[in-house]
Amino acid sequence: MITGSQCAAARMLVEINRRRLAEIARLDEDALELFENGTGVFPPETVETIARTLEDLGALFIPEEGALGAGVRLKFNRSVTRKIDTLENEGGPARSDDVP
Repeated sequence: MITGSQCAAARMLVEINRRRLAEIARLDEDALELFENGTGVFPPETVETIARTLEDLGALFIPEEGALGAGVRLKFNRSVTRKIDTLENEGGPARSDDVP
């Protein structure tokens, strides 16, 4: 289950405003704002709907692991990853960074 902070961060990452997320997930915009601010609570089913909606838009939620906190990042498909790799290696192999 995601937190309000994760919801707000994911929304920023996928570049969608609160009003549009509320429309897509069929939620009240004011209630969504309270959830993101940590002062409102949704039933677990509603939180799952929010998470699925944001995941469909490109967010990937990272569960809490030990001392590492929970988070969110953009997910990239293989095609995008290949394009990024191509751009990063465009100038040929990199030289050693070691300074004598």
